[in-house]
Amino acid sequence: MDLTQLKLFLDNKVKEYNRPSFIKDDPICIPHLFTQQADIEIAGFFAAILAWGNRTTIINKTKELLQRMDMQPHAFCLHHGDDDLKKLLGFKHRTFNDTDLLYFVAFFKHHYQQHNSLETAFTQFGKTIEPMLTGFHQYFFSLEDSPLRTRKHISTPYKGSACKRLNMFLRWMVRRDNKGVDFGIWKTISPSQLICPLDVHVARVARHFGLLDRKQDDWLAAENLTLHLKSFDAKDPAKYDFALFALGVVEKF
Repeated sequence: MDLTQLKLFLDNKVKEYNRPSFIKDDPICIPHLFTQQADIEIAGFFAAILAWGNRTTIINKTKELLQRMDMQPHAFCLHHGDDDLKKLLGFKHRTFNDTDLLYFVAFFKHHYQQHNSLETAFTQFGKTIEPMLTGFHQYFFSLEDSPLRTRKHISTPYKGSACKRLNMFLRWMVRRDNKGVDFGIWKTISPSQLICPLDVHVARVARHFGLLDRKQDDWLAAENLTLHLKSFDAKDPAKYDFALFALGVVEKF
């Protein structure tokens, strides 16, 4: 199909999947359990970082993690005592374990003692997504005794990673529409700046349609795909994540 037909096809897929019925089977259902911004941010961050593997397992494990925090992630991170931290011991999802979890909680306590929102953890490092993510990685691991093993769970463009999970988290926080899926609670970053989350499924579909020229699934590929998507909608290229992801994962395209 030509580009006009492709845009129409993908726009229709966005409409089909960017709706509340999409939420329950996707990790974005986790931050939707909360109403306060800081709770949404922390819950969403955990859901995004743990988002690899089976989606049902991802949702269940993230719920388990938050239940260990008494479903009050912001209050827990900010005001926990040693006995509270013991509730987190033994948590594990894939290669993410309680050592990683305890450091994440320490970082959130450090950040939210000084800021009301997690948005500043990104925006203080630049005006485009690449320096924001690179700076966030450095900031996240700036606490004393940050575990070396935990670094693999927070990706960075500096090392060439496509940063799929972080870009997905940013999409959740930044995209603004009236569809009820993404939150749009961050105002400093514009939806036009977002990089489309790139994983193997999105990459496969994108290459099929000629939207991705690069062979590696890396940061340059994520930028390359987003550039193509901006030709369809320069103000909101990341909305096509709904279409490409659903075609790859839901419809097995």
